[in-house]
Amino acid sequence: MKFSESLYESVKEIWESYYTHPFVKGIGDGTLEVDKFKFYMIQDYIYLLDYAKVYALGVVKADREEIMQGFSTMVNGILNGEMSIHRSYMKILGITQEEIENTKASLSNISYTHYMLAVSQMGGLAELSVSLLACMWSYLEIGKVLSKNPGATEHEFYGEWIRGYISEEYKEGTQWVIDLVDELSENLSEKDKEKLREIFINTSKYEYMFWDMSYNKEM
Repeated sequence: MKFSESLYESVKEIWESYYTHPFVKGIGDGTLEVDKFKFYMIQDYIYLLDYAKVYALGVVKADREEIMQGFSTMVNGILNGEMSIHRSYMKILGITQEEIENTKASLSNISYTHYMLAVSQMGGLAELSVSLLACMWSYLEIGKVLSKNPGATEHEFYGEWIRGYISEEYKEGTQWVIDLVDELSENLSEKDKEKLREIFINTSKYEYMFWDMSYNKEM
């Protein structure tokens, strides 16, 4: 079994709880209140700015040119790819750049991003890569699950969000991180792998907290 597969098994129950969370479920069946989605969009935009910084740290920590290129591509993908979905919704929802700049990150948001940044700065490339994985991979899995709902990908409002996270570009980016984690963990001891597993479980719990925070609009 690949290390990434064992990571998935360790959080399977947590990830399955995402699919039935009222926020995620509401996107899938089109019933989520727009004001909750707007709150999420602003908070997620703020989150992604820090998330991109973790990838940028990967460029600094990498010792091979191809890995540096990979992290650089991912930074570009977040800032000019994934965030373009957010900018599209921001336009529809009437969210201005000024509104984002004047909105504080919620406590759950800050806790999550600060955890990733701390793990990445204090640890090596393996810790950094694993800290990024839960977010990217779980969104792909959520997109897959929601896309099975009849008409979900064509929903006039939430369809674009679902399509974005099952796109080939997003799949390729996710697979790159998965493959990197498998490569970096190949010769690690069980003790070191257990540390990585703990990071993966923690970030998966933070993902659930983010959905909860968004649904309840908690600051």
